[in-house]
Amino acid sequence: MTSNISFSLDGCELDGSDVERLHRVLGSYNRTRLQPSLPYVDSNDDVIRESQVRQAEIAYINAVRTEINVSPKEVPQQANAFVDWFESLRAVGPGQGDPLFPWLENSCNLEQMKWFLEQEVSGEAGFDDLVALTQVKMPLRAKLEMARNYWDEMGRGSPKGMHGPMLENLTRHLELKLSPQGVVHEAVALGNAMIALAQNRCFAFHSVGALGAIELTAPTRAGYVARGLKRLGVPAAKLHYFALHAVLDVKHATAWNREVLHTLVAEDPRRAHAIAEGALIRLWHGQRCFIRYRSEFKYNRDNCAGPRRQLCASLA
Repeated sequence: MTSNISFSLDGCELDGSDVERLHRVLGSYNRTRLQPSLPYVDSNDDVIRESQVRQAEIAYINAVRTEINVSPKEVPQQANAFVDWFESLRAVGPGQGDPLFPWLENSCNLEQMKWFLEQEVSGEAGFDDLVALTQVKMPLRAKLEMARNYWDEMGRGSPKGMHGPMLENLTRHLELKLSPQGVVHEAVALGNAMIALAQNRCFAFHSVGALGAIELTAPTRAGYVARGLKRLGVPAAKLHYFALHAVLDVKHATAWNREVLHTLVAEDPRRAHAIAEGALIRLWHGQRCFIRYRSEFKYNRDNCAGPRRQLCASLA
């Protein structure tokens, strides 16, 4: 899929023949990429690095677009029909209904749950920051809904309600080991893909679709994880992040689909294809993570169809 990707970063030559190495180098760069800093001598080198990374990102995302192979003819361009198509991904999109999550709820032990969370937290690109990057110069109505979403992520101005610190609270309670070396490359690739979509304005509408896919599909998974944590004895105050997202993201998805997706497609139907591709890119990466996690747990019952087959089912 990525064999046509090649780039050099700080003298390190990389190509798509080693997907894991490619994503680990990109992941290492992304961990500091968006950090605020002061001017320093090597700023010109940073411009060169950023150019190299963006070329690799664009090549990678285009390779994934080819992999999922969504024809514009397959995606409705009328706004109401498109929202219906998008919402169907909750049931039939790549990775949906994966047996990993009922197993986490009912069967895994604490160490297995901790390993799973280490993967998820370490690969997290930061939904709040991704929304902030994506909303730049978006049309007014879509921009306002993204702002409301961001404000919820920020706890509506209350530090105790901020979603990021909630997750950090659980991380500290469980003493999770958040080491980049301990994260499987599929989880690294997911984070890299989300940053690539949000950072490169040629994929801005893809990022809208990817973020919408998270809001659409996360509540079910969050509910499984919250119930699994409760079964394993984690206090309710510590699992608030997952319990909240099991409920709040349902409301977020409804508003996102109405205020962002519907208005963007109604204004310009060509955006439907880009939004659809972005959603499937996010779900495709998630599916790869779930399959890898199950293989690590030696739980390999794979009832997940490939992305192409599930896409076709959603169009039936």
